[in-house]
Amino acid sequence: MIMVSTDGSCLRNPGGPIGWAWVNHTGSSASAGAATGTNQIAELRAILAALIAHPGTEPLLIESDSQYAIKCSSEWLAGWKKRGWRTAGGAPVRNLELIREIDDAISKRSGPVRFRWVRGHVGNYFNEQADALAGDAARAAAADLTATTQTITAAETITAAETIAAEPGPTEAGTESAAMTLF
Repeated sequence: MIMVSTDGSCLRNPGGPIGWAWVNHTGSSASAGAATGTNQIAELRAILAALIAHPGTEPLLIESDSQYAIKCSSEWLAGWKKRGWRTAGGAPVRNLELIREIDDAISKRSGPVRFRWVRGHVGNYFNEQADALAGDAARAAAADLTATTQTITAAETITAAETIAAEPGPTEAGTESAAMTLF
């Protein structure tokens, strides 16, 4: 089973710079950020990025400290679809584009996907790592408000969903690193 922890960060909620990250429990990780967003958008982006980065047949368990993001990605989906992407109260689903992308990524993945809520900020190693990477990505986005930044650090090969230009970054012991900027 592939186990991945995700987290999102928003420096000024709503509307401030955001960052999101995933950390595979075997060592690879990725983070990215954008100039504006909300904490909920950042949490959803983290889940989407984890899904895209982990295709295949092996079962995938995604851990998050966001009950909102987990419920959007799992238990609320079926009802929203039945109601034409409306909530039980009849309101439009917020963050619909991202939620549809998550639904699509889950549908395209041949292996099963499960979600597990973890309490944040209580010493869970992988959640803390994802939190730190998401915060760093949000701060990087704040420093460069004209670009979406993405940093990937991998101890294993990561297959990108799209081709993006990479420039070499600093290397940590036993890992390869690349810093990427998407325009």
